[in-house]
Amino acid sequence: MQSPHAHHSPNDNVQHDHHDHGPREFDEAFWDARYGEKKRIWSGRPNPQLVTEAHGLPSGTALDVGCGEGADALWLAERGWHVTGVDISAVALARAAEHEQQQRENRGTAIPPVRWEHQDLTVWEPPTGTFDLVTAQYMHLPTAQREPLFRNLARAVVPGGTLLIVGHHPSDMQSGASRPDLPDLYFTAEDIVGLLDDGWEHRTIESRPREASGPDGATLAVADAVYRGRRRG
Repeated sequence: MQSPHAHHSPNDNVQHDHHDHGPREFDEAFWDARYGEKKRIWSGRPNPQLVTEAHGLPSGTALDVGCGEGADALWLAERGWHVTGVDISAVALARAAEHEQQQRENRGTAIPPVRWEHQDLTVWEPPTGTFDLVTAQYMHLPTAQREPLFRNLARAVVPGGTLLIVGHHPSDMQSGASRPDLPDLYFTAEDIVGLLDDGWEHRTIESRPREASGPDGATLAVADAVYRGRRRG
């Protein structure tokens, strides 16, 4: 099983299909079919909270969890990061690799190649102490699966490295945005703090508001749970 993951900008319509369904749709078959419906299902732009939180970090090794069509991973690679992008959907990963090739051809500049890995994140464990940045954007699993995953992601960060986890805040269920009425899928930044040991400096713990377009095109106020921490050492 795999969580829904979104790659959208603050101005994108928040009515994504993966928000309209329940926990049954965490498996590889669903996501392969979902990605197969269109040539592109996300915006092609990096997630805004990644841009905000990572733009000042020195480049190094990065793990993009639930990388989808690759917008976040490619944004990092453009800035000199050596990125591993992991997703449950082989269709998404093939598309991400195509986007990487197109980006190289269009820009005519050398960027570090992205390593695309096909993994089920509910059973896969990243190598411990490997990445300078681990980022998970909108990974909404049930608590029993989400908490072990996030602990594993924290262990993958090197001393001095950064853990960045972003999700739809629980308040979004009352925002008018298209979100499933499944409280167990949501988390706060404080929930992330509670999963970590005392070896972390907590740099960002926020419910961060932003605007998005609702199903009828109206502007809605939504919020992201944003956690950024630095592993001591």
